[in-house]
Amino acid sequence: MDDAHAPGIPLNRGALADQDFLSATGIAKLVVVDSTGSTNADLLRSVAVEPKSWPDLSVLTAEYQTAARGRLDRRWEAPPLSSVSVSIVLRPVNAEGRPLPAQCYSWLSLLAALALRETLLETAGIPAELKWPNDVLVRGRKIAGILAQLGPMVEGSAPPVILGTGLNVSLSSAELPVPTATSVALEQPVTVDRTLLLKSYLSHFAVLYRSFCNADGDPAAGMAGGPSLHKRVEAVLVTLGKQVKAQLPGDHEIIGHATRLDDYGSLLVVDGAAHEHVVTAGDVVHLRPWTPPGQAPRQGTESGYA
Repeated sequence: MDDAHAPGIPLNRGALADQDFLSATGIAKLVVVDSTGSTNADLLRSVAVEPKSWPDLSVLTAEYQTAARGRLDRRWEAPPLSSVSVSIVLRPVNAEGRPLPAQCYSWLSLLAALALRETLLETAGIPAELKWPNDVLVRGRKIAGILAQLGPMVEGSAPPVILGTGLNVSLSSAELPVPTATSVALEQPVTVDRTLLLKSYLSHFAVLYRSFCNADGDPAAGMAGGPSLHKRVEAVLVTLGKQVKAQLPGDHEIIGHATRLDDYGSLLVVDGAAHEHVVTAGDVVHLRPWTPPGQAPRQGTESGYA
């Protein structure tokens, strides 16, 4: 693809409003807006003010976000019509309507990353991997980030989760936020049609989400006719098997070998003294590859941890 940013094509609102698509995915409501500060912030406000208007699997997507935020309030911005910016209201309950235990909520962003990886592979025709805790990479470069935020508890009901996803689609190299990022357009894709990508993502997400809910949020249960969520995520997680430095609040850090995920989706890191540390997504500030002093880092390693 040309390195200059091509004029964006608006989302096909008719295709997104198609009843067959909405019924097949179980999406209760899908709203498209031209511009907003942040789809996550909008939904956090909306579920507090009008909770009944935003049931489970309600979707808000924007052509342009002016004040999008990532983890730890990091700013994220892209030109209009260049990205998929979408947030989903989740009110996870099992098949009997019982709310899922809150400790399984930490898996929802990993589930979304897995769904987006499937979309990139099947719809865009490009390979993708996951970087713990919430990034999707293509050839070691960040193409998408995911942010889950807990909504307010209203009238004693379980608090909803607002799950936001930002996917770089048609950004040129010059428009990328950091040199270690990429976009769909820069990876020789089959398509850069944002409507197709969004529909595919929502479809993949809905299948995995419903299966996860029906399994009571158990990450070890088989889902959607295949392996468990835990196994699926670990199989495509580039973080595992690497020496990493986890930077924590208060200038604390853990250096060691990233070995596996625990039952709550936290990363387990074994340090040089063979102590196993639990690193949670909510606590980690940065996770970087780490090379012992005196050793040369492997080429391309740093870009995998943008």
